[in-house]
Amino acid sequence: MEAISTGSKCKSQGFTQPAISDKEVERLSDLARQARGDIIEMTTLAGSGHPGGSLSSVDLFTTIWSYANVTPATVNSPNRDRVVVSHGHTAAGVYAALGRMGYFNPIEVIKGFRCEGSKFEGHPDLHTPGVEWVCGNLGQGLSASCGFALASRLTRTPYHVFCIMGDGEQQKGQITEARRFASKYALSNLTAVIDCNGLQAMGSVDKTMPQNLAAEWSTAGWNVAFVDGHDFRQIYEALYSAYHDDRGPTVILAHTVMGKGVSFIEDRYEFHGQPLTEPERDAALAELGLLRRQANCNSVTEPLPENAAQTIESLVRIGNPRDYDCPTDYRSAFGNALEDIAVENPNIPMAIFDCDLSASVKTQAFGKVRPEGMFQCGIQEHSTASIAGAVSKCGVLSFFADFGVFGIDETYNQHRMNDINNTSLKLICTHCGLDVGEDGKTHQCIDYTGLASNLFGWKLIVPADANQTDRVIRYIASTPGRFLVALGRSKTPVAVNENNEPLFTGTYSFEYGRADWLRHGKDGVIVTMGGMATRALAAHDQLKEQGLNVGVMNLSSPLDLDKEAIAVATQTGLLVTYEDQHIRTGIGALIGTYLAESGIHCQFKRMGVTHYGHSCSPEKNYQLQGLDVDSLVMLVVQSHSST
Repeated sequence: MEAISTGSKCKSQGFTQPAISDKEVERLSDLARQARGDIIEMTTLAGSGHPGGSLSSVDLFTTIWSYANVTPATVNSPNRDRVVVSHGHTAAGVYAALGRMGYFNPIEVIKGFRCEGSKFEGHPDLHTPGVEWVCGNLGQGLSASCGFALASRLTRTPYHVFCIMGDGEQQKGQITEARRFASKYALSNLTAVIDCNGLQAMGSVDKTMPQNLAAEWSTAGWNVAFVDGHDFRQIYEALYSAYHDDRGPTVILAHTVMGKGVSFIEDRYEFHGQPLTEPERDAALAELGLLRRQANCNSVTEPLPENAAQTIESLVRIGNPRDYDCPTDYRSAFGNALEDIAVENPNIPMAIFDCDLSASVKTQAFGKVRPEGMFQCGIQEHSTASIAGAVSKCGVLSFFADFGVFGIDETYNQHRMNDINNTSLKLICTHCGLDVGEDGKTHQCIDYTGLASNLFGWKLIVPADANQTDRVIRYIASTPGRFLVALGRSKTPVAVNENNEPLFTGTYSFEYGRADWLRHGKDGVIVTMGGMATRALAAHDQLKEQGLNVGVMNLSSPLDLDKEAIAVATQTGLLVTYEDQHIRTGIGALIGTYLAESGIHCQFKRMGVTHYGHSCSPEKNYQLQGLDVDSLVMLVVQSHSST
């Protein structure tokens, strides 16, 4: 028996020939054998992991990474082929294949797999060279792959995308959405490879949830090929054909055996997520003709550089802001700013993703200016969220515009993964809050603040009127990072100063994290955001008639509190938060937590949504929730009289 080597550092050869030689088959076979030993070693040493699927997929991994146009030296090249592993639980197989290809030292993986401080996590992370997308959640990899393939077209950068999946995850609805998108837009530079080992966590795929993959994929418009997933010649030839086929996307159904290479665990579903015992490990390595490495777990590996994203925002020219002096809906201001940016930046790749709502979210003007960048995805929000996120990592300015209940509520998990994958997506959610009115409780997005606050890397912006919306859109278009902009539906008065002049025009420029003083006052401060700001201004006027001078603060960046401004506001002795968000998770909760932790004392009142709204006018909904202007005035008066 032989010891496991430290890696062969194979160089990618490309899909240049229709077939591979006997020597190449021998090389691939030995590479996969060594990788199988690594899989057994690392999962047993860690005491956890998924050896079964890793062993069934490793022949696919080693073949694709051997010939795809990507090497350890080109993992950040814009021209590289992208390999996305959607069934992320096969991380041990991914690490073993990449280690054997020279992306890092296999010994470090064996020592550090699933250990504290190690970059070789239980599901592949972006810090692992060669990993393009973190796929901890099954069913999202194909959507990300569509995004990468689409970005190739938009940036005119020729490369191919490979998406490797499991057969069990084909039960996910998001995959159906993604394959429709790939077919509609003829993404011939996309090849999906499915490891069909017939087993999943609880047993047979057919018994768990029957599916006819060939029929489902061919009906969706994909080219379908079949291979023995352990026959390197068949795998290569199918990949070669797909690589050079311009008729549309191709899926390769690869028949495999779970646990392949270790006879006593082959075709046993228990080893989907069950590592071998130490005696079983030794027997498996002996069967593979390999010696066990002497390694200890819990070793911290050297930090690995994160797979870098390409961002384009720093090159964007924002153009001249538009000014509004009469009631205007936020979404029209968004659409107008988007159109201006498209005209101003003809050479900047842009992509706008719509889910059958372009007339409502006001992206139609952009579509007329830049039709090649307008993507109608149908009513498929989950896949669209992932596609838009992946596109944003490839040098494309990417916007996803949707109603709040679809754009953030329904797709929360996809945006969580967009966060983990360090995308630069601009998410525009219109029809937020109680302003949706007659559409009823199903369409009133009253929880976007709480949802966004759970995502560590997202920034939330809630503009006060059309003028601030215009400046915000231009700001996020020229600033890398993930931004959620929450907008109402109705036409809203322009926020004005005490001289009746627009507040957010002239020399005003948006600064993330800075609160806006709409009115100063000594008898208390109303802290608000979005469409509630002009209502708060109306309350200010009524209170002034009653002899109370109450300030109004617009908190447009609620997740990054302007603590200095809030501290100044508390010196008046009364702070009232006023919003049409869930009272438990909105700005009232955020500010209340800050005050408590900072030891700042003042009279503090929260006004927010306390129950699902009704199907009635916005004004009636505000009254029913106790959020109308008169209720705000009453609360301030009562609170002031009690001080």
